[in-house]
Amino acid sequence: MSDSLSPQLTHIGPTGLPAMVNVGGKAITARVARARAKVRVGADILALVTAGDLPTRKGPVFQTAIIAGVMAAKKTADLIPLCHPLGLDDCQVTIEAVQPDSLLIECTARVTGKTGIEMEALTGASVAALTVYDMCKAMSHHIVIEEIRLIEKTGGKSD
Repeated sequence: MSDSLSPQLTHIGPTGLPAMVNVGGKAITARVARARAKVRVGADILALVTAGDLPTRKGPVFQTAIIAGVMAAKKTADLIPLCHPLGLDDCQVTIEAVQPDSLLIECTARVTGKTGIEMEALTGASVAALTVYDMCKAMSHHIVIEEIRLIEKTGGKSD
């Protein structure tokens, strides 16, 4: 690893080993992060889900994906090494049909704390997208999860 990158990599300690960031001295602020995942399901599946929440053997697709996204955001510290455990103030997952063949999933997470909440928002959007894939895969083997990204972050250094 290049020494020029070391100061930028916050989870690498002075010895080059993984280290959790010490947030003890940081101020408590309101923080919000919003992440988005795009799932290309195809026109046929999109038509079915836009006609009403598509029921499957595992339950209704949108409702199940929303619950999965919130659950995942709450468990982010158990999934991502060195991620601080946070008590979320709020987490909302939305799913929107986008013609001709896609779903946009957004996860907005909020916390009042010492560290950012973007990993929770990204995890929520990702797992909601994976849930849509899982629940619709019997109808198509051409579903693609694309462009999982952070689209908004406020609080802490970003303000």
